Amino acid sequence: MMQDARRRAPALLAALALAVGPAGASESCPRHFAGGRLPMLADPKLAADTAPLCFDAFAILFSGRSRTPLYAAERLTRASVAAARTVDRADAFHEEDRLPARTRSELGDYLRSGYDRGHMAPAADMPTPEAQAQSFSLANMVPQNRTANRNVWSGIEERVRRLAIRRGELFVVTGPIFSGPAAEAINGRVLVPMQIYKAIYDPARGEAAAYLAGNDATGAWRAVSIATLKETAGIDVFPALPDAAKARAMSLPEPLASSRDGGRSGADESFGSWAKRALHQILRRVWRDLMRSIF
Repeated sequence: MMQDARRRAPALLAALALAVGPAGASESCPRHFAGGRLPMLADPKLAADTAPLCFDAFAILFSGRSRTPLYAAERLTRASVAAARTVDRADAFHEEDRLPARTRSELGDYLRSGYDRGHMAPAADMPTPEAQAQSFSLANMVPQNRTANRNVWSGIEERVRRLAIRRGELFVVTGPIFSGPAAEAINGRVLVPMQIYKAIYDPARGEAAAYLAGNDATGAWRAVSIATLKETAGIDVFPALPDAAKARAMSLPEPLASSRDGGRSGADESFGSWAKRALHQILRRVWRDLMRSIF
């Protein structure tokens, strides 16, 4: 089944040429965007069949071709992150009724797909229960590798929240990258990204960069400039920034070791450090059990 979906995927971007329609077409919420300017699609192929949607704490550009967001934009502040930490998570995935049924993703698309419904604007960023409920719209989701979603990507999200607390204000744009030789679609409808990015802009310091991670179980990630992200993803996520700021990548901290299914093992432990420590613990237990069996 997976191979069949992969064979069909190269034709999907051309075949799913159904217009999203007027839903959300006039929506505008500049407060979520750096300088009030929306990301610009540098790749014209991405621009077809899109619809902007505004939510209380984030905004997205939805694609009727991939049936995913092309990006999700947020403004994180010290106060909003503090407020979000008081909101209990309540999973309530739902279809986005502002979009036509023929172009939106459905709950059944993800059923037994092997992929998580991966938030682009994270639920843990949402400062109110209402905003968190909105973040569970399928219009805010992409098919995400389960290991990546619950480990390195979760660590990236938490690191960005802590950075927002430390610096006071960040603009964040998150989205999928579909380019690659082995495009796949779950249920023959929803495209699976090859990579996922999270771009960060600190308006006080005038610096920016992006995390870029594979949508796989390797845990690999790298920091890139906004200019490099534009070349890779076909989107200028912060068009209001000067070219010099786009060309120079700010220093990004390593993702925290965290998991949606478990707690963080240390207040500031990196993902790489946590992985090494966990491996050592496993090896020690194996060695201890082996010695007990011998003696």
